[in-house]
Amino acid sequence: MKKLLSIIFILFTITAIAQPSMSASTQFELNRAISLCEEQIISPQLIEANLGHLPIYKVDGMYCLSGIIRFEPNFNYSKYSQDFYFGKPIGNILTIKVPLKNLSKLKQLNDVYFEIAQRLQADNQKLAADTRADSVWKGINLPKSYTGKNVLIGITDWGFDYTHPMFMDTTLSQTRIRAAWDHFKISGNKPQGFNYGVTYETPLALAAAQSDTAGTYYGYATHGSHVAGIAGGSGAGIGYRGVAFEAEYLFNSIQLDAGAAIDAFTWMKQIADKDKKRLVINMSWGLYYIGTMDGKSLLSQVIDDMSKQGVVFVTSGGNNGNVNFHIKYTHPGDSLRSKINFYSYAAHPKMWGQSISMWGEVGKAFGAGFEIYNAANVKIGSSKVFDTELFSGYHDSLLVFGIDTIVYNFTVEKSHPLNGRPYIRMRIKNTNTNLTIVMVSGASGGGTVHYWNLVELSNGVGNWGLAFTPFGPISWPSDANYGIGEPACANSAIAVASHISETVLGNGNLNPGNRSTFSSKGPTYDERTKPNISAPGSNIISSINSFTTESFTSVANTNFNGRTYHFASFSGTSMASPAAAGVVALMLEANPSLTPKQIMEILKATARQDNRTGVIGETGSTLWGFGKVTATRAIAMAVNTVSLNETNSSKNMLVYPNPVKDICYISIEDWMKEKALISIYNVLGQTVYTQVILTAEGIDVGTLTAGLYYIEIDNNGQKYICKFLKE
Repeated sequence: MKKLLSIIFILFTITAIAQPSMSASTQFELNRAISLCEEQIISPQLIEANLGHLPIYKVDGMYCLSGIIRFEPNFNYSKYSQDFYFGKPIGNILTIKVPLKNLSKLKQLNDVYFEIAQRLQADNQKLAADTRADSVWKGINLPKSYTGKNVLIGITDWGFDYTHPMFMDTTLSQTRIRAAWDHFKISGNKPQGFNYGVTYETPLALAAAQSDTAGTYYGYATHGSHVAGIAGGSGAGIGYRGVAFEAEYLFNSIQLDAGAAIDAFTWMKQIADKDKKRLVINMSWGLYYIGTMDGKSLLSQVIDDMSKQGVVFVTSGGNNGNVNFHIKYTHPGDSLRSKINFYSYAAHPKMWGQSISMWGEVGKAFGAGFEIYNAANVKIGSSKVFDTELFSGYHDSLLVFGIDTIVYNFTVEKSHPLNGRPYIRMRIKNTNTNLTIVMVSGASGGGTVHYWNLVELSNGVGNWGLAFTPFGPISWPSDANYGIGEPACANSAIAVASHISETVLGNGNLNPGNRSTFSSKGPTYDERTKPNISAPGSNIISSINSFTTESFTSVANTNFNGRTYHFASFSGTSMASPAAAGVVALMLEANPSLTPKQIMEILKATARQDNRTGVIGETGSTLWGFGKVTATRAIAMAVNTVSLNETNSSKNMLVYPNPVKDICYISIEDWMKEKALISIYNVLGQTVYTQVILTAEGIDVGTLTAGLYYIEIDNNGQKYICKFLKE
């Protein structure tokens, strides 16, 4: 009878908590935990014996279950704060700590998806193993071990703790921060050539400053410290080692604009040139409306130009892979209608509204506006429709409906000066959840238009997407494609997707990790393959700024110089990007002469595929790029790659015909009858042909695959290089 009652109780519990959506495994574990905690006294013994596999720990003295929820725009989590502990929202994702005594109250959470947070491995070795950096540190099948020595890693971010032991050397006796520039600080030594911010270029100055002052926008944040620890943290003496743990750092707390980022790049390169060291810059940030998103923005142009000067740029690919925030619509002359979903104004103190970015085709005008519908789905008003053919500029206005005011503005370009495309950015503030805002867009002359729905905060940031919802008879389904923004869209930037680190099974076999669902999908809207590669970015443990005012869940800590330093787990392509940047630092130590283009090609050529990525074709994948970054393969190829920096010859060197199908010839002034060593390299610097011949002889390249090649003439040590294209 007692067993029957227990079964009835469990069935009742399933019904009671069925309101929030959850996976079958989470529902099973949750019901089991509810039954145990209501039938027995909650104690360490109960948890250890029956619930030890779940993420349970104390918060404010109470044992709590750690979970994650994905919520709808109108979800107001603050009204549940008396029963649960919430983290800070990241897009529509929110962490939740549920006191075990309140587990059954989860039924109150309507319109959310709940899952029990996955257990974490309490060190960073999963990432190191997944990238194969741990094998590179040991020099397995390599000429020697590589740890990032003599390479500078530039981190453009916010929330740096200059005192953290992660940024010391492995003996914890000397800082590896070469210099730091705090854009937000007012008083102090300004960097040479710039008139704002404060720089610190000595260990004493860094120790005195302690941390950056980006609190103007972020409180005392921790994102930068976490990112930097992944790229090159020493391990702080307790094992949380970053990828290139003997590289040096350049920290830059950048202001919230592309110009400040460009200044940061310039400052970092000045130091790298002065130190005669190679530089890789990590950018774990981005927006969808700071540029043209097709590689032609000013920021992208700067990145491409500085890449030609030897700087390697690595960037996060974006975290909008699990939200249908995009529409691609080819207009047949009608008007598209789609509901704009709004982020909850109660969920973020700086919530302003939604920003809809729209890009069309060159020479094909389109228009856009919005309509307002009440709770009865009756249209009660509309904005003007702004046509790119008829209007260009900025329009700011408002609509008043009783006590409700909708504030909006439009930025319209008939032909954007950087790419010639028509462009509209529509920003709308609507705090009344009973009103529905519907985007209306048309193109009488046809043409394809891309639309993105992004949250906009009052401090000028906000980078997560909200869904479009079909509305009315002429609508189109939204999707999560074309999610590559700035600066990941830059041609030269290595855009990094995120995946879950692989695990070792009980039998010793490797279990590959899935793609992180949040990882943004490509391609760029001008149809280029992005992201380029993938790296671990889910549940990555790294350093926390000890001065932060943000909430976090500590998974470990250490005491250093009388101060406690914490470590926590974050997820995002923000974490995947520095993992890849660390691998680039290892490559540059192995071969400092590599060009950024070679590094990009090597990473793509050596990225691995498995049963999670599936077979990736020659053009790459919009989910994985060319696969999972693999440091051992990349360093092995880097060591055997020749630098392809072209030299300016005083002689007139010509390869003809160019492009070539079968036989090509070399014409060099005064060399027509001399013998010389002829070498041909592919774009990775690998030798595909070498022969000593008369320079007047024809060279058979018919067996080479189509693509770009370099041909080098070596005449008694004097070398000349030029390019040719094999058809």
